[in-house]
Amino acid sequence: MKNTHSNIAMLTTVINFDFYNKTVNLFPENIPYYIIDGRNGMHGIHSLFYAFKKLKNKGIEWLIMADEDVIFQNAKSVFGIIDFMKNNKYTVCGVRDGGVIDHRNNNPHLINTFFSIINFKEVSNYFNKKEILKNQYVIEGEFKDEFYAPFKYDSQSLYEPYYCFYFWLRRKGVNILFLEAEMYGDDQLSNTVMDHFGETFLIHTWHARSYGINKKHTQRINRILNETKIEIKQHNKIYVLRSKTFVIVQKFKKLQRRFSRYFKLIQ
Repeated sequence: MKNTHSNIAMLTTVINFDFYNKTVNLFPENIPYYIIDGRNGMHGIHSLFYAFKKLKNKGIEWLIMADEDVIFQNAKSVFGIIDFMKNNKYTVCGVRDGGVIDHRNNNPHLINTFFSIINFKEVSNYFNKKEILKNQYVIEGEFKDEFYAPFKYDSQSLYEPYYCFYFWLRRKGVNILFLEAEMYGDDQLSNTVMDHFGETFLIHTWHARSYGINKKHTQRINRILNETKIEIKQHNKIYVLRSKTFVIVQKFKKLQRRFSRYFKLIQ
């Protein structure tokens, strides 16, 4: 049978591989999985830039990005979301980073990257790192989104360094499909995410790096894992992307900033 998802791939920036080895069994099937090793501090905007560098010639049209603390309840829904995005000219989808999740009170005009889908082929055609980095700023009243916000938010927030990427996209006029979310259970942290039909297709537990380390979070997450039927499966090959120079480059940049501040002080 022909694989109708041959131009779709999955990307996870992994900090906790023990957690990933459990949740990967719930990921969408019959697509390649890519991992960016985030244990060296590569995540957020650094991870995004690295993905566009390493995946640009892999024949990927649609890239699903999900953290290891995303527990899929119906992974097949992502393919329906992608079809909906194609038919309605959406370039990105994800959950607002303010107003819809109790403990995320940041910018509601941008997404949080715990789960998103991006038209990777389209964005790769005009991807420009220098332009992106110049977009970490807010213009009051710039975006006229209408949305239901049961929780607090801050339209002036620049909380996440990766916001510049989504500001840049919005200022280029691309359309973002904002998915609805609700708080899950009584643990006051986890949330569900709904597809374009309003059906729950994943639970996000948050605090991936605490799993297996912090007793409270481990027990909380295990309750959700135990509620979800996980079958160990023979999944597609996992490709690990690991930057050998990232830590060195970041240390060098940190030294540069220190020297710059020092010389400004003595001038």
